[in-house]
Amino acid sequence: MSGKTVNVEQEIIAALREVAPEAETDELEGGVNLRDQIDMDSVDFLNFVTALERRLDVKIPEQDYPKLSSLDGCRRYVAGA
Repeated sequence: MSGKTVNVEQEIIAALREVAPEAETDELEGGVNLRDQIDMDSVDFLNFVTALERRLDVKIPEQDYPKLSSLDGCRRYVAGA
C-alpha cells in the first residue's frame, strides 16, 4: 500500500458501492459471503476486486480472490497486504 493513511473499512464499502450502489452496506454481516448478501454476479465481484486494488493501491492476485468473499475476509486480507 502507498504511504498515505487510508480508512480500509471505508474503502472496502466504497468499492462495494461502486459495483452495487443499491446495496445496504450498513447491514452487511462480516462473516457472510458478500455475493449472498448483495446482488453481485461474478463480473460485479471482479469489478469490486478491481475497485479495491485501485482504492487501496494494492495488486490482488487471482488466486487470492476467494479470500475477499466476505467483509471480514476483505479486512483480514487488506490488513496483511
